[in-house]
Amino acid sequence: MSGFLQTHGRRLVALITILVLYWLARLPQLSDAERRGLADRFAFERFDISFQSLPDGSRPNGGHSLRSSRPVHPDLQHISAWISTVGAAVALNDLDGDGLSNDLCYVETRTDQVIVAPVPGTPQRYQPFTLTAEPLPYDAATMAPMGCVPGDLNEDGLMDVLVYYWGRTPVAFLQKAGSKGDDKKKVGTAHPTTLGRDAYRPCEIAGRIERWYTNALTMADLDGDTHVDLVIGNYFPDGARVLDVHGTDREQMQDSMSRAYNGGRDRVLLWQSAVAGNAPSVRFKEIEGVLDDQVACGWSLGVGAADLDGDLLPEIYFAHDFGPDCLLHNQSRPGQPRFVRLDGVKTLTVPNSKVLGRDSFKGMGVDFADLNGDGWLDIYVSNIADEYALEESHFAWVSTGEVGRMAAGVAPYFDRSESLGLSRSGWGWETRLDDFDNDGVLEALQATGFLKGRTDRWPELHELAMSNDAVVRRPGSWARFGAGDDLSGHEHNPFYVRAADGRYYDLAAELGMDDSQVSRGIATADVDGDGDLDVAVANQWETSFYYRNDCPKPGAFLGLHVLWPVGPEKLTQTQIRPGHSTEGIRGRPAIGTEARVHLPDGRLLVAQVDGGNGHSGARSPDLHFGLGTLPPDARVTVELKWRDAGLEIRRGRYELAPGWYTITLGGFGSAEKERGAIR
Repeated sequence: MSGFLQTHGRRLVALITILVLYWLARLPQLSDAERRGLADRFAFERFDISFQSLPDGSRPNGGHSLRSSRPVHPDLQHISAWISTVGAAVALNDLDGDGLSNDLCYVETRTDQVIVAPVPGTPQRYQPFTLTAEPLPYDAATMAPMGCVPGDLNEDGLMDVLVYYWGRTPVAFLQKAGSKGDDKKKVGTAHPTTLGRDAYRPCEIAGRIERWYTNALTMADLDGDTHVDLVIGNYFPDGARVLDVHGTDREQMQDSMSRAYNGGRDRVLLWQSAVAGNAPSVRFKEIEGVLDDQVACGWSLGVGAADLDGDLLPEIYFAHDFGPDCLLHNQSRPGQPRFVRLDGVKTLTVPNSKVLGRDSFKGMGVDFADLNGDGWLDIYVSNIADEYALEESHFAWVSTGEVGRMAAGVAPYFDRSESLGLSRSGWGWETRLDDFDNDGVLEALQATGFLKGRTDRWPELHELAMSNDAVVRRPGSWARFGAGDDLSGHEHNPFYVRAADGRYYDLAAELGMDDSQVSRGIATADVDGDGDLDVAVANQWETSFYYRNDCPKPGAFLGLHVLWPVGPEKLTQTQIRPGHSTEGIRGRPAIGTEARVHLPDGRLLVAQVDGGNGHSGARSPDLHFGLGTLPPDARVTVELKWRDAGLEIRRGRYELAPGWYTITLGGFGSAEKERGAIR
């Protein structure tokens, strides 16, 4: 009898243990009523942004046939679908100077074109057009655009566009004086010209032409001199001939699935000088040796820059494929960039894969926002996180607030993606954290999907992932990944909303946004000036979309155009003008400037002017804060922090009602104490 009890007792204990572990491991669920209640706060209308008509009535592809992959080097032909999985990109910005970020720049992969157009559903102020590098050297047979980032590169108050490529160095398309973007900022111009291809002058930025394979680029004032510098993330090795179908040199892939350091060299370029006018130009200088080889030669898919320790010198985050991501502490001085690598803290209960700087996951996109309301920016990173794929996870690196530890080489962050509900979705690319219903709580967006086809190739990918590093770098040892093959190709882009329990839940299905897409870039902006954020999504080898936000009951909002002054007039104190119009104002986005908004209920909202962080999407540089149920006549305290012309950190404190404001920062004429002025 005792033997019977012992045997069945052990089985009972085992069963109870299994049930307890299952209960602990299962994910929390919302009831149908709770999901509907959250989803009812949002509504979007979708518009096709692909293939708008050009001035001559033709389609942007010029009559060329549409492609679903790129011609590649003979060594890579059998994995051409894998090689062809990046390039779709999108940016939202104010290119024509009307005060609204209602202009699109996107890369159409099916034709390898960079297209500028008004956002669908807005007044069509000019005809869509393409940006082409000619007369600069450009070979469409061996080069392809990968992304576009708007910014005022030559500091004349006009928005330029920086386009990056596979197969060559990036090109700056500088807006000429007299274009529509210029005339909208002048008073009394009788005959404004039309914004179009002729309004831009293509210029080299690197001082030379080399075969770079750039997959991410952001703008930031790296050395604190108020000029915007460039951080460039490259992927394939410099000098490779990936897109050359006649190439004879041997091509190589990554030298490891988890510790690959043979990728293209990442670059830091400091702004040097610029010329405005009808023949605009800009000059940058590459600073060599500022990144060590293990940082610089990772396979970069995402780049972000944001001030994480409060000194207005932006830290840099490189999201690396096939190896650890890198967070760099900025210790620069004007003209002397210096970065020190930070590593997270390893504890008994935290595996290496969840320690910042030691992970071996496939970093794709990166975004910055304050997830826990402590006033410090956190870091949202996407990876390959299909539930039963490579057992990876997205990251939500949440700051501990101990920013002083950065000086000792410590990254004061712990991954909270699982407890937040953000750890799993699919094969992730871009990430975005923004407030779409203006309740003061961030939503989380992701672009997902890899190869869309009919033949599941996950078994082959698992085999590749377990291969010896000496084999992985040889393309000939790879299984076939070609037309018709599928790797996470039928996923949808999650739209995560935070519930009362503090977790995020994907409500894309309830919002009618759960159709399968193979997406890459996400851009956000208040396109129509109504106070809620809209979003554009760039898709690979298929139609891209713009989603207009028709939120039924949005909360109050605060929108800020934050500008550095340009031109001969310098400001000694900050000027604030109500409204979203920038007419008559000469300024350029004050990238890196921080705003802190204090709500009446004690909550603190923090954001910084974005210079293009992420994978292949670029949000508007405008700052947007949801204020919840704040009455229209109420005021919130807004603290601004920026660097002035004397390279000093300045602060301003203002009481503002909800709505849009254009803020031109002071300190560009004298070192007077900041008081601010609203006019």
